Amino acid sequence: MGLVLAVALASLAMGVPPTGAASRPETEGRGWAAGVSTFRGWAFDTCLAPSVDTMRRWTASDYQAVGVYYAGRGRGCQRQPSLTRGWMRAVRGMGWKVLPLYVGSQSPCVIAQHKRDVRIGRHPWREGTREGRDAARKAKAFGMQRDSPLYLDMESYAHRNKQCADTTLAFVRAWDREVRRLGYVPGFYSSASSGVRHMETARRAGVRDLPSVMWFARWHTRPHLYREPVLRKNAWHPERRIHQYAGNVRERHGGRTLKIDRNLVHAPVARIR
Repeated sequence: MGLVLAVALASLAMGVPPTGAASRPETEGRGWAAGVSTFRGWAFDTCLAPSVDTMRRWTASDYQAVGVYYAGRGRGCQRQPSLTRGWMRAVRGMGWKVLPLYVGSQSPCVIAQHKRDVRIGRHPWREGTREGRDAARKAKAFGMQRDSPLYLDMESYAHRNKQCADTTLAFVRAWDREVRRLGYVPGFYSSASSGVRHMETARRAGVRDLPSVMWFARWHTRPHLYREPVLRKNAWHPERRIHQYAGNVRERHGGRTLKIDRNLVHAPVARIR
């Protein structure tokens, strides 16, 4: 209990938000507002958005939703030749649901070496606010309307490093707050054993401005939404979870092969116009 309280106090002291109402995530059993569209079913995500033709061919699969890395300075695939506003409209017309992923600045103690050149700097609240604004602006440019979710991708980090955890949490809270202010739904993607565990510890401690949707990666297990060990069952419930249960697998549908991650979804999806 002392550790949880310490995390809460430290996070509140690190990058204190500006005055005004701070928002809690919708995690305690309340339904979504009327404008939010949700989906339950199978999704895949892949680094490079597939062509429209490939997406058409993949309608032969069991997947009905696709995760799209639409923006952020930390994206692995910065060049996205297929990803345009027209692509969004085209896949929507085929019946696909879209899960927009924003890969921004990463934790100062990020584990992956190839992400260390995009780490959060000395002003996490300011940086999180700026990148939250960028996430909403880019989403709007792709035709994603207000009430769409925007999922912040925070790769695995050493969350037990207190100073690093405080910095990361301040950035995430600022990003969430700005995304909410601009009318979008802030989500969070990370490893179940690092970022997701960190967010759950903060939630139990009563920290505000946390994500509204939790996308947790736990591979090599059967897909499930409400049996994740690090999350209490009433947390991020209902319609607020995505389980990425397998990664870097190859699948072929309609004559086209993609390297993908597999996901089970019960969460908001983009509203595209």
